[in-house]
Amino acid sequence: MSSTKKLTLHEDWAVVILGSLIILLSIGGLILSVPVFSWSNSEQLFSNVFKAGNLANIGIQFLFVFVIAAIGSLLMGKPVKNFLVMFPVVYVLTILALIIAGNKQIKYYGLEAVIFSLVIGLLIGNFFKLPDWFKSALSTELYVKIGLVLLGTSVIFSDILKAGSLGLIQALLVVTSVWYFAFWVCKKLKVDDEIAMMISSAVSICGVSAAIATAGAIKGDSKKLSYVISMVLITAVPMMIFMPMIAHYFHFSQEVTGAWLGGSIDTTGAVVASGSLVGEIALKISTIVKFSQNVLLGLAAFAISIYWTYTKHPAGSDPDKKPTLKVIWERFPKFVLGFIGASLLFSFFISAETGAHVKDSLKNLQGLWFALAFTSIGLETNFKELFGENSKKPLYAFLIAQTFNIFITLAIAFVLF
Repeated sequence: MSSTKKLTLHEDWAVVILGSLIILLSIGGLILSVPVFSWSNSEQLFSNVFKAGNLANIGIQFLFVFVIAAIGSLLMGKPVKNFLVMFPVVYVLTILALIIAGNKQIKYYGLEAVIFSLVIGLLIGNFFKLPDWFKSALSTELYVKIGLVLLGTSVIFSDILKAGSLGLIQALLVVTSVWYFAFWVCKKLKVDDEIAMMISSAVSICGVSAAIATAGAIKGDSKKLSYVISMVLITAVPMMIFMPMIAHYFHFSQEVTGAWLGGSIDTTGAVVASGSLVGEIALKISTIVKFSQNVLLGLAAFAISIYWTYTKHPAGSDPDKKPTLKVIWERFPKFVLGFIGASLLFSFFISAETGAHVKDSLKNLQGLWFALAFTSIGLETNFKELFGENSKKPLYAFLIAQTFNIFITLAIAFVLF
């Protein structure tokens, strides 16, 4: 038993190793072809998605992520036998979600694959009794954090700095003011501490990715994370549709509208979709502001982990006893190092040509790992726990914070743009 423990690696370190391995393999020339999931009718579904060549790409992609996930299970000491049965099932369900999200009408409304992954997982997990060994084999956090490390490859500092300082100033002001307001509202409504941290980050920084990073930083419960993510995804759609309409009605400039959309809407896909409805300038500025907020993700996760360590007093039962540097390091989310490392690597050490060559493949894998994670979250989450009576206060806090976010971001956009 003791030898097994010695061989077991902490999940965050496993993520750093696996995320780095994927990135290095891509840079070294292992570029996976990106499967096609776009379709608008049944004819295109079979001619684009279900054609032999595309199915082969989906199969090759499966083998790649299967090996990576298997290594992760081995590093963390999980039973490989259970993994061999669980992972193909999760992958197939995730591909189904990607196919649904690839529909032209679904794309128009900015609905991302992760929401369908979550819904499919929830439906199966609640209407069918899954064995305990299957649920224990799920590695939700591993998949989420690998996706976050890969997300770092798209956070290129030079691109944001070239666009000027206004986007960064906008992002910093919005993140700071909205985070503290959201956290204050959560505390006033006596929302659970873990959910309060996730809501504050999700509303203020970059939605789903921020909620995931925060959950990792505080070792948050995946069921609570599932609820916060559901709120983010559900509210993103009406915001994406109605905010451009409001901007048009009041004759906001494209610059102001873009800054407003990028700072208020929580998912990148919805930001791009809403910016496209306004115009090219609005699309460019909204994307810059959203990417600027993404830059703050790693720093925010680090700060949150420090705050959480101090406020939860892990050094002992004495509330006045502060945790040591050793305790802080132990609680620090190591996957943040992978995210920051990937961002620095692609910002300052990888040539633009190489970055462009591997961009699509890594972006595809990033989305796939996130989708796999959301399928897993759904499979292990119960509807009653997710939408029960105890979920009302977090919902109210989220809606209040999101409303504040909309107005304060618009005010800042008018001042800066």
